[in-house]
Amino acid sequence: DTIKFSTGGVERMAITNSGVSGITAGITMADAWRLSSSYTGGNGFITANWEQVDTYNYGRIGSSMSQSSGVFSFPVTGIYLVHYFVNFQCGTDQSYLSAFLHTTTDNSNYSMFFSTDEQINDVSGGGQQYATAHGQAILDITDVSTHKIKFQVDGYNNPNYTIAGDSNFTRTGMNFIRLGDT
Repeated sequence: DTIKFSTGGVERMAITNSGVSGITAGITMADAWRLSSSYTGGNGFITANWEQVDTYNYGRIGSSMSQSSGVFSFPVTGIYLVHYFVNFQCGTDQSYLSAFLHTTTDNSNYSMFFSTDEQINDVSGGGQQYATAHGQAILDITDVSTHKIKFQVDGYNNPNYTIAGDSNFTRTGMNFIRLGDT
C-alpha cells in the first residue's frame, strides 16, 4: 500500500509501509570540529591540528564537513549555520584578540564575513588570563566545489598569546548545522 503525492506531474512525496520519502524533516546535517592542540603566537589562518570531535557523547547527523590545511568544505549544498569560537590565553594585557571567518564563492578569493574581538586585562599582575571570542554566520552554500570557509586569529598589539586546543575536549572549535535547502 502506497500513497503518492504529485504536483505538476512530478512525484513529491510517498508514504509506504517503510516510511515517508521525498521530503526532508528537520536538520539533515550537524558536525563539530575542534583544535586538537594548543599553539602560541602567530597571527593568521588556523591551518593545522583541526580534528572532527570524537569523544564522549559526540553526535553527528548526516555527512561530515571536510578540511584541508584549514580550508573547510561543505558536504552538500544548503543554508548553514556556522558557530566559531576561539579560547585565547595570555599572561599580559591584550587590547584586541580577534577571530575572523573568511568565505569564498570561487574557491580562490576570500573575503572577511565576520570579525569578533575580545580583550585580556591582566588585573592580577602576571597570571594566565583567558578570553573567548565567538561568532556565527548563516551561509548560503550553492556550490560545494567553490563555496568554502577558513578561520583566522589576530592579536593586534602582541602576537604572543596561546590558542587553546585539546584532543579530549573542545576549547577552540566550530559547529556546522545545515538548516535547510538553498
